[in-house]
Amino acid sequence: MPAILFGAAVMLAAAPVAAQQAQQPVPQTSPAQAPPNAAPPAVPAAGSTPVATDARLGGDARHTRFVMQVDREVPFRVFALADPYRVIIDLPQIAFRLPDGAGRVGHGLVGAFRFGLIAVGKSRIVLDASSPVLIERAFVLPPENGQPARLAVDLVATDRATFMSEQDRLSNPRPPAGPSTDGAGNGGNAPRKKLIVVIDAGHGGGDPGAVARDGTREKDIVLGFARALRADLNGRGHYKVQMTRDEDVFLPLRERVAFARRNGASLFISVHADSLNSSSVRGATVYTLSERASDKEAAALATKENKSDIISGLDLVDEPDEVTDILIDLAQRETKNFSVRFAKHLVSAMSTGRMRLNHNPHRFAGFRVLKAPDVPSVLVELGYMSNSSDVREMSSERWRKRAAASIGAALDAYFATRMSGTGN
Repeated sequence: MPAILFGAAVMLAAAPVAAQQAQQPVPQTSPAQAPPNAAPPAVPAAGSTPVATDARLGGDARHTRFVMQVDREVPFRVFALADPYRVIIDLPQIAFRLPDGAGRVGHGLVGAFRFGLIAVGKSRIVLDASSPVLIERAFVLPPENGQPARLAVDLVATDRATFMSEQDRLSNPRPPAGPSTDGAGNGGNAPRKKLIVVIDAGHGGGDPGAVARDGTREKDIVLGFARALRADLNGRGHYKVQMTRDEDVFLPLRERVAFARRNGASLFISVHADSLNSSSVRGATVYTLSERASDKEAAALATKENKSDIISGLDLVDEPDEVTDILIDLAQRETKNFSVRFAKHLVSAMSTGRMRLNHNPHRFAGFRVLKAPDVPSVLVELGYMSNSSDVREMSSERWRKRAAASIGAALDAYFATRMSGTGN
């Protein structure tokens, strides 16, 4: 039986292939085992955007093959994730000209598949698996006799224990036997690359945000907390923290999103403090992106926060760029899944850390600042500027440190489960 690949970075062979080999898969030469957070495939240097003209499924409930026709060789990376089970195929930017309805009907181990552009220069195909699967092979049949290249991914059924064991093996590879030959002198224990977390202190400059009865401004509260959170995360040793603003300046919402993407953020946390007509409501709330709001209060808050640019004289409501007019489709489905998972960890950690939570602590609505298609994002409302007790707490250095520690613990738990593939 061929070796099982759980994640592989694969370059489709560009060299000519002899006619007698045309029906054989191009071999993978020392394929790199690629965990889900590996670097995406590079964009081909030559010519226009590659075009995919067909995609189909074949096989049965034990072995299923996905095949996509593409007009040229392109690099790709394939890996599997759990909860829900799915297989991800990352590619450079592809023009998907597939038949109408492609992917809506499943076959064998795949219930359906979806595809699209997830960022400039990056495309993704997601195969929604009906049960745990392993990637048996991933290869290309080269162009021949007028037929385009065909990218194929073979899946085999497995059980959850085997699935998780294989993912753990790839997430924690054993060091090679014998002495290190890399000349680094560190025995193979190179420092692990730090995860990039972008903290966005809301409002700023001419936009004060909500203002408490005593004159305390939201923009000052959230900047102070953002700095406390940065200090906590930096102290943990495995995060590289970037802040959209570290002083009293205004940034358009689209620039906050673009900043996270430019810096390759693994997570984006936008910090705010809400205000209501009622002064009795208090406690923290975590918001994630959705086309539909969870309730009227969430919808009203999203509308208010999305007006931040208008307050500062920059109305982007009708601007059709990739940030302010993103179609919430394939690109954000995967990202929103991760956002929701982090939100759950965050609510749990805040509760454990004895932070006061709103009666409905996880809500969702259409916040423009959360619309980066490839960066999991949450908006944290620390409390209510309309509640004097919340304002006192949020102004307290002791409270800020405790709240920052809770969020730091949530990040640790989230990334631990994401890297292990459990997805919980």
